[in-house]
Amino acid sequence: MADYKVLVLDIDGTLTNSKKEITPRTKQAILAAQEKGVVVVLASGRPSPGIVHVANELELDKFGGYVLSFNGAVITNYQTKEVVFEKVMPDGIVPILYEESKKAGVSIVSYLDDVIVTETPDNEYIQYEAFLNRMKVVKVDDFVDTLRSPVTKCLMVGEPELLVKEEERLKKKLGDRLNVYRSEPFFLEIMPLNIDKAYSLGKLLKHLNLSKEQMIACGDGFNDRSMIEYAGLGVAMCNAQPEVKAAADLVTLTNDEDGVALVVEDYMLK
Repeated sequence: MADYKVLVLDIDGTLTNSKKEITPRTKQAILAAQEKGVVVVLASGRPSPGIVHVANELELDKFGGYVLSFNGAVITNYQTKEVVFEKVMPDGIVPILYEESKKAGVSIVSYLDDVIVTETPDNEYIQYEAFLNRMKVVKVDDFVDTLRSPVTKCLMVGEPELLVKEEERLKKKLGDRLNVYRSEPFFLEIMPLNIDKAYSLGKLLKHLNLSKEQMIACGDGFNDRSMIEYAGLGVAMCNAQPEVKAAADLVTLTNDEDGVALVVEDYMLK
């Protein structure tokens, strides 16, 4: 069996169950792996503040784990709080994205310090994003004017059929300047060019002086496919999108059946 030293975990739909909780069995398995020296990486589309409570629960500060936030635009050593990699979107792109969201009839959000900013705070999908991240939503009168500092990520939210069309449109118009992809049918992630979980994990592995063959990556969403294909062992949850399962080396049980724990127990604790 390969000597796996890095465990990369998506959060929503993978590490956490349908109640957005880490089950006792899954937590115990991950803590045991860290006791053996495994480096745990939480890789999520969430903003950095939205991952803090999960990182704390898994004691990443004690064991020296990493947080890969914004789908990989920021990588942080959770023990030292050192940012080991960061990339932001090009200047002048936010006004274009704002106008595109208006044309498409969808809402747009971004992140400022530890809050979510938007002109449409009552949107059900924005409220879901706030729930996932345990972050406050702040209504702003002028989205573009609010985001004057370097921006790491924007998120368009809306009905899936609208976002499918908008994803195609944005890729054609801005694909040479940005990465655009859905993490959920109702979430369209807009990221700096080349940024996805696989690209950033490559940066982290170089920092750790480890290889992708030493990495297990578990996920369920569209934005997890790249890291699942990249990892030495790419694992899809049974609840994953069909395309994600097709790309995986292994399909484990669902996030409500301790699918992550099963992988850790079988491949890292035996």
